[in-house]
Amino acid sequence: MGFVSSINPLYSLSGLVVGLLVGQTGVGGGSMMTPLLILIFGIHPTTAVGTDLLFAAVTKSCGIVVHGMNKTVSWKITRRLATGSVPATALTILAISYLKVDTERASVVISMILGIALILTAVSLVLRRKVLEFAGTHLDDLSPARARQLTILTGAILGVLVSLSSVGAGALGVTALIFLYPRTRLSTIVGSDIAHAVPLTLCAGLGHWFLGSVDWPLLGSLLLGSIPGIVIGSHLSPHVPEWVLRPVLAITLLLVGGRLVL
Repeated sequence: MGFVSSINPLYSLSGLVVGLLVGQTGVGGGSMMTPLLILIFGIHPTTAVGTDLLFAAVTKSCGIVVHGMNKTVSWKITRRLATGSVPATALTILAISYLKVDTERASVVISMILGIALILTAVSLVLRRKVLEFAGTHLDDLSPARARQLTILTGAILGVLVSLSSVGAGALGVTALIFLYPRTRLSTIVGSDIAHAVPLTLCAGLGHWFLGSVDWPLLGSLLLGSIPGIVIGSHLSPHVPEWVLRPVLAITLLLVGGRLVL
């Protein structure tokens, strides 16, 4: 009875919408949910980031199941990303814990970082095709050792960015992997990035839990909508044209990102 009484239908509806979006496009979890919690529901930015990280970890676990069944996960790429992201995430959480930054100032900084990350995500979505074409013609000669090093570095950058803003593991990660692995199928790159997002967001989310910035009733309400949402979205994905979804998502992220930055 206690759990049922703590469920907020509006939060669950938001989780459903974001879950549908993630299921259809592979991105949009942190990019949409954190700004939604901050701008629409008035959740404190640090709480929104911490809660959204665990929300993404659970929601994208469903994506791993689908991609695993379709054999579209390169565990080699996932391990390389995690080698960089997990230590970077732990160090970022420790820095947040020990710096003892004023909460109001932290809110401003997190909102600014989130806005910039959203704008970068939107740009990467718009330029995805051009990035793919450039990668295919200019980066075929990247040595395996160099690709491994740059993948670990990419993971480290994503670890810091996601720990601070909960944004970046999706579109930004996929865009970086397109550059590093131009001959790998896009579906495998997306699947590998989703697989990496789970330990990354779980590690960062647990860190924020220890910092006291996770709202558990809010998380439960969101997951109640997002889990069926991502399942439905994954089934609808083959039937919705990418050229329709990608510009809509990019424009939305640009507007939200601009609102947070300004």
